[in-house]
Amino acid sequence: MQWMAKSRLRERSLSQSGSRLRRGEAGLTLVELIVTVAILAIVASAAVPVARFQVKREKERELRYDLWQMRDSIDHYKDAADKNAFQTKVDSQGYPPDLQTLVDGVDVQGKKVRFLRRIPIDPMTGKNDWGMRSMQDDPDSDSWGGQSVFDVYSKSDGTALDGTKYKDW
Repeated sequence: MQWMAKSRLRERSLSQSGSRLRRGEAGLTLVELIVTVAILAIVASAAVPVARFQVKREKERELRYDLWQMRDSIDHYKDAADKNAFQTKVDSQGYPPDLQTLVDGVDVQGKKVRFLRRIPIDPMTGKNDWGMRSMQDDPDSDSWGGQSVFDVYSKSDGTALDGTKYKDW
């Protein structure tokens, strides 16, 4: 019987000391939670600019691809015109009259040859309205003479991550 009393007394003291430990640990857990939330907030605030730059990088990559695609189709049109595959205007020097001609195509020996599937949308402006230059225009000109399309550029006034203007690409 005495043995049972000592056992109960020991259980009570353990349960009281256990509740004291739990109360102390609860305060420590709150501090740990605050520190964890603070660290997550710092990491999240560092990730936001990285995500923003990633979106801009992706748009720049898309702009470079679209410009390359249109310039390549202009070059293919010029090569076909130089081989006399179809008739062109005398003052055009073998370049297409507009971008839509690349999409619509030209008749080459009874077949319709298209050089571009569609006029891409400028990722910087959100429109498919591109700046164009003809052979007669100045290289830095922002206006198109209308004779033919020698080159295309973005009409965006924005600056790229490398510091250059999009319209200079």
